Amino acid sequence: MAKTLLRLMTELSSRKWISRTVGAFSKSRGSKAFIPYFVRTYNIPAQEAEKDWKEYRSLNDFFTRKLKPGMRPLDSSEHALISPVDAKITAAGPISAGTILNVKGQNYTLAELLNHSPHLEKYKHGYVFVLYLSPRDYHRIHAPVSGRKMESEHIKGKVYPVNDFGLTHMKSVLSRNERLITYIEHDFGEVAVVKVGAMNVSSIQYADADARAWAQGDDLAYFEFGSTVVLLMQTDTFEPAPDLKPGDSVKMGSLLGRLKPKQS
Repeated sequence: MAKTLLRLMTELSSRKWISRTVGAFSKSRGSKAFIPYFVRTYNIPAQEAEKDWKEYRSLNDFFTRKLKPGMRPLDSSEHALISPVDAKITAAGPISAGTILNVKGQNYTLAELLNHSPHLEKYKHGYVFVLYLSPRDYHRIHAPVSGRKMESEHIKGKVYPVNDFGLTHMKSVLSRNERLITYIEHDFGEVAVVKVGAMNVSSIQYADADARAWAQGDDLAYFEFGSTVVLLMQTDTFEPAPDLKPGDSVKMGSLLGRLKPKQS
């Protein structure tokens, strides 16, 4: 009964107009007063931010903060694919015939996640990381590889929560929520960076909407509040780091695995 009630409350609170209202307040000057409370509530390492919290104009301005130089060193090993975000690994593993298996007990098809894009054919037997950003985390998304933009697609959708409750008790949240997908071609193939919006997230923004290429670690996009990145690697082009598993936390720039030439 309790789970049913929580699911109903989540359905009712996941309307775009509510998200827009919360988003509008978070961008207002009046929201600035909430920054220190939010820092304390979520134990946010505010000392990493490039500015003192008092210099941010609003709560949203603080959420989308940049960090001081050197706070996230990039793994420099050969053919490294790095984490694009600070996050907890919700799921990781091979993609099975176009299906992402067991994300908090649910399976997701690439067809639904990628809105039936022709690109999905490249990932049917690839590899996936599902990376959850909590309110505590740094909210900017960086390029996991050096490469050029092949395509970008914005998919309108809901704003259900992508935390443990949302992923476990709501149906197909990752495929129903708003998504901004960036397909990046690199030396050995392609990656898809699927940025999934969440409850009380009014938008997902590119850091530079005109950018057509990125060096690894470049500022790619940012979330307004927390959310999730689904990172897809093309079939036969990726070897995951052996020590990573669901439940582990990663920092932007840390090693997720190594790229390898696609077998012909």
